[in-house]
Amino acid sequence: MSDDESYELLGFDNVLLPVGDIAEAVGFYERAGFTVGFRLDEAGIALLKVGGETPGILLRHEDGFGRRTPPWPSARVWLEVPDARAAARILRDAGTQPLDEPFSTATGWTVEIADPWGNVIGLTDYTKRPELGRRP
Repeated sequence: MSDDESYELLGFDNVLLPVGDIAEAVGFYERAGFTVGFRLDEAGIALLKVGGETPGILLRHEDGFGRRTPPWPSARVWLEVPDARAAARILRDAGTQPLDEPFSTATGWTVEIADPWGNVIGLTDYTKRPELGRRP
C-alpha cells in the first residue's frame, strides 16, 4: 500500500465463534462467567459481552457443525474500518485477495481475508448505521 492510500483500523468489531447449537453454547459460556448481551435464536446468533464496549464474542450457529478439535473452522476477528469496500480495493491492490466480495450486513459492509494458516480477519464498517460505529 502506498502511504497516501490506506485504511485506518479503528478497533475490534466482534470475535465470531462457530457453534453447532446456540442453546448449548450460551449455557457453556454463561457457566464460564459471560453475560449474554442478546440472543436471536431465529438468526442463530448470540452476543456475549466483553468489557464495556458493544463488541463482544458473537456465537454463530453453523448447520452440520459437530464437535471437533481446533483449528477448523477458525474463529473470525472483525476490525472496524471507516469503509470496508474501500479496504477491499486497497487489499486487492496490495496483492491480498479477499475471501469473497464485500458483503452487506445490518450495519454496513464487511470484507474478509485469511492468513496462510486459515485465520480469518474481517474488516467491517458502520456505513448503514454510523451512530453505532467509532468516530475516526
